[in-house]
Amino acid sequence: MAARTSVKVAATPSSQTARRGVAATVGVIVSRADLRFAIRMRNPPDLFELRLDHLVGIVNELENKLSMLPAPLIITARHPREGGANNLSIKQRRELLSRFLPHARYIDVELRSAKALRSLLEIARRKNVRRIVSFHNFSSTPSTRSLRARARATKSCGADIFKVATRTDTPAQLARLLDFIANKDVDLAVSAMGIGKLGGISRLELMRRGSVLSYIHLGRARIAGQPSLRDVRRWTLSVGR
Repeated sequence: MAARTSVKVAATPSSQTARRGVAATVGVIVSRADLRFAIRMRNPPDLFELRLDHLVGIVNELENKLSMLPAPLIITARHPREGGANNLSIKQRRELLSRFLPHARYIDVELRSAKALRSLLEIARRKNVRRIVSFHNFSSTPSTRSLRARARATKSCGADIFKVATRTDTPAQLARLLDFIANKDVDLAVSAMGIGKLGGISRLELMRRGSVLSYIHLGRARIAGQPSLRDVRRWTLSVGR
C-alpha cells in the first residue's frame, strides 16, 4: 500500500530554495486525532512525519489508512533520550521503521542511532528513500563548533539532510543556532529549529537562512515554538516580499 501523493516534493529540498523562504512544510502526526485531521486536510503540508514511537499502539490502523494521507511521508521512531515516547528499545524502533519503510519518502534516525541502524539506512538508500539524520538537545544549544562536528558526522553516514533541534530560550542560544546554519562547513542540507521561548522566531529566522524543512503541528503545539501551517505559510509570504 503506497501513500497517495497530491503534491510534488523535490527528492531533497535544496538550501538555495530554502534561502528564498520556501522550506518544505512537515505536518507532525503523533496521535490518532492528528491522523484523522491529516486525512481530512484539503490543503496539506508538503510532507507528513509519522512519529512511530507515539503511534506504536495504533500501527495496524495507521498502516490501513496510509493511502488516505494526502502527502508523502517521513517516518521516525525517536530514541528515548531525544524525546522518544514509550521508551522503545533499538529492536522495537528498527522493527517499526522497517515495517513502514516501503511507504516512506524519507526516514529519520538520530545520529546516536545511525551506527545501530546502519543496515536499515543502507536499505533505505537502495530503495531511494531519503535519509535524515537528526540531533535533538532539549536543554541547550551546543556551540557552533560542536554542531559543525555533528554535521560532518552526519555527512559521513550518507545523510541527505541533517536535522537539528535545540533549546532556544535565550538570545545567546539562538545566536549559536543561527551562526551554525549560516556558516556550516559541510555540503549538506540542514533543517534547523529552536525549541522554547524563542522557538517561534528561531524557525522563521532559520527558514530565512536556508533551513530546508519546517515542522508544524496539526492543531495543537506539543513543544514550545512549534508553529502551525498557517504560521509558516504567512512567514513564507513575508519572506518573499
